[in-house]
Amino acid sequence: MKAIIPAAGQGTRLYPQTHTKPKAMVRLAGRPILGHILQSIGSTPIDEVIIVVGGAMKNQIVEYAEDEFTGEFELEFVEQTQAEGLGHSIYQAESIARGDELFIALGDMLFENGYDTFLEAHDALPETDGSIGVKRVAEPSHYGVVEKNGDGEIVQLVEKPDDPPSNFAISGVYVVENSNALFDALEYLVRNDNRGAGDEYQLTDALQRMIEGGSSLRTFEVEEWYDCGRPDTLLEANRVLLERNESKSSDRTDSSVVIPPVDIGSDVSIESSVVGPYVSIDDKTTIKQSIVTDSIVGQDAALEGVNLKESIVGSNAEVDGEPNHLNIGDNSSINL
Repeated sequence: MKAIIPAAGQGTRLYPQTHTKPKAMVRLAGRPILGHILQSIGSTPIDEVIIVVGGAMKNQIVEYAEDEFTGEFELEFVEQTQAEGLGHSIYQAESIARGDELFIALGDMLFENGYDTFLEAHDALPETDGSIGVKRVAEPSHYGVVEKNGDGEIVQLVEKPDDPPSNFAISGVYVVENSNALFDALEYLVRNDNRGAGDEYQLTDALQRMIEGGSSLRTFEVEEWYDCGRPDTLLEANRVLLERNESKSSDRTDSSVVIPPVDIGSDVSIESSVVGPYVSIDDKTTIKQSIVTDSIVGQDAALEGVNLKESIVGSNAEVDGEPNHLNIGDNSSINL
């Protein structure tokens, strides 16, 4: 089985953080989003990973994955030169993935459970051409939605419907046994310019075409998931991951109080400050005379005299003053 991670998205909902880095490289709880995804794949039998990259900053993803995970996976990279939807992104992997069993994990989604539990749930299903992770939600019109028959087979998939046929939302993790049927469906959409929601080639539409062509698809349920493409859920995922992992420490003086759970990188200086709970601080950052809670602070940042809560501060940013809630991009300087 091969894993495909579509990570070419621009990440406009995470501006200004994604002005200088791909969405998958935004850091929380000690590593980029992509790092958490690859770490979870490492708990499964999967040993081949295809990452779909795109845009001017794609080399950041390639370099990080090769530096951190070359010994763990056989890594391959394919490029999506134009952002034309999730289905289009997966289609870029056809030449190296057609015919293989596939595990597809979106590059901006993190889950409460590990991917090994999803593969186990898939294996426990009756014979099927593929399965989709779903969760019951209160507002299914915001998501891709599946409708099942009495035998548990999917009979319909629709992207963000005005009148949802069920409350089972597609969560962004898929297992595909019959990848030939999937790539046939994706090829049909692209060659016939059959675009769906957002004027893009949707994976949901390709899966629906598989069903119409006779494929059998089923579901498995997931627990909580976190769409890390938005600031609020990025901070929520940071909280969950910090709770799960042991806190890390770095150089700091006796004049400060650190309240776990936190993740503090190397060469971090904390002076006369209170840090935590739920704070992730990247390497070489300086914090002086500040209170920082429930926040993510990037590499080489400098905070002085601030009271931050539920904030995201980019790398090389400087904040001096009395802000309370910020989302500051890389290389920014704010004096209040």
